[in-house]
Amino acid sequence: MSRGFQAETIDSGEFRLFSLLRQRGATKTLPIYIEGDGAPWPSAYRPPRDPTPLRPVALALAGHDPAPAVAYLGRPCQYLNDTGRAGCDSAYWSGRRFSPEVLAAMDDAVGRLKQRAGAQRVRLIGYSGGGVVAALLAMRRDDVTDWVTVAAPLALTAWTAAQGLTPLAGSLDPLAQPAAAITRRAVHYAGADDAIVPPAIVARFAGAHGGRLEVLADFDHDCCWARDWAQLLRRVPLQEGEP
Repeated sequence: MSRGFQAETIDSGEFRLFSLLRQRGATKTLPIYIEGDGAPWPSAYRPPRDPTPLRPVALALAGHDPAPAVAYLGRPCQYLNDTGRAGCDSAYWSGRRFSPEVLAAMDDAVGRLKQRAGAQRVRLIGYSGGGVVAALLAMRRDDVTDWVTVAAPLALTAWTAAQGLTPLAGSLDPLAQPAAAITRRAVHYAGADDAIVPPAIVARFAGAHGGRLEVLADFDHDCCWARDWAQLLRRVPLQEGEP
């Protein structure tokens, strides 16, 4: 998908992060879409060889955003060729996917995209595991106007337990962060038919940290976020006076 997006690989610490930016005009607030965890696991015990998403939902959402400037950010080790991925530990798309070093790299990349677009603030939109990243970044940045999660396992420890998955040792759990850590406005979308991230997982986070939870009938983990994103995006508040 081009749709006017220009690609750039951001070298941030030990990671090379794939990004896209589409800029049709000046903006004060840059929406940045953060991709999910990527390709499905072949089995419960073996991660994929390549974590690049087969169907990048966050990218599809970004394509439907009418803002004058829109950015997209992949996760560590995604969108690399075999040579580039050879130096990327599979822990970064398994147990350490939300580790402090991953968050530091994503934080740096968000700052670079903001600078590249000439924006003053950012809005973070994360799909699935990208929503976990958005939550953790919203805790550490002071330039986030609001943030949005879509089908995101925000109560990470509860989610792995409910799914019978190995705990993500080395990863940060948004639910376990201090109650006052997230103060900016948030909207959390969940699919009523989502068996991967059931709405109850998202509700646990919203109950502890706030934000508006919307559970959508007939939506699951994949369907039908991209189809209806333009409409859903209109229900997300912006700061007064923002373009």
